[in-house]
Amino acid sequence: MPQKLPLSEFKQIVRLAPLVSIDFVVWSKSGKLLLGRRTNEPAKGQLFVPGGRIYKGETMAEAFARLAEEELGLKRQITGSHPLGVYEHMYPNNTFGIQGFGTHYVVVAFEIFLADELGDLPKSQHSEYTWMTREQTLRHPEVHPNTKAYLRKKGIH
Repeated sequence: MPQKLPLSEFKQIVRLAPLVSIDFVVWSKSGKLLLGRRTNEPAKGQLFVPGGRIYKGETMAEAFARLAEEELGLKRQITGSHPLGVYEHMYPNNTFGIQGFGTHYVVVAFEIFLADELGDLPKSQHSEYTWMTREQTLRHPEVHPNTKAYLRKKGIH
């Protein structure tokens, strides 16, 4: 059964080991990418794709469904989704504001193509959302380089 770790243990994990997460590269019918302005470190204040970490005991399929609902308000399963690959995100800081260690993610990224518009998006991880074309995303100075890396992959939308 998936479990969220107690905060004290999670701090130790962030300090000592990589986190495994899922990111969603979400495309609208008009070919625009969904980006949110992050409210937490790492990458606070920058535009980033939605996503989140996988919990201990949670399968990737379970995490995908949970995160799609939490981050996008979508009932979506991993089957039929287009995996972009595995990426590594390294940050010099952490969400706790503790000096001396950064955050290391191993990220499995998935493309999601929307048939309909999204409803109200949650504000727990992103303070605002915007839709940008691929070209706008690659040029925009506030889009985090890790998000831009998804768009540089061959064969992406």
